Amino acid sequence: MIKSKRYICLDYGDKRIGVAFSDLTGTIATSYEVYHTTSPEKDIEYISNLAKNQEATKIILGLPLNADGTENERTRLTYDFAKKISEFSGLPVDFCDERFSSLEAEEILKEAKLPWQERKKIIDKVAAQIILQDYLNSNIKKGN
Repeated sequence: MIKSKRYICLDYGDKRIGVAFSDLTGTIATSYEVYHTTSPEKDIEYISNLAKNQEATKIILGLPLNADGTENERTRLTYDFAKKISEFSGLPVDFCDERFSSLEAEEILKEAKLPWQERKKIIDKVAAQIILQDYLNSNIKKGN
């Protein structure tokens, strides 16, 4: 029996969290939803339950870095969120550089000729999908 590598990826923000999942083989990322945050406790509980219900084996968090690769306040908030969600869910957390994922998502949605109002509603889940696919591709190259 092949061990499942279903991952949940989060593009973590103050107001919205983009969510994407991988397939069971950890090969293909698919956007899932944009979750609108309420409180840290409720957000962690919701995401943890979603991960459990979807049988995720790992949480991937987009890591916000400055353009030069250095950390910032948003990076530290993401590390703090990662620690809390890992403790609550019992799932391991890994990180993937998210620099330019929102710009890439915006370009994809523009090419699809979606109006600005529609792009704004889904950009976070598309960014999560891009982050997750980057993570999956880098692990495939490493042989993981």
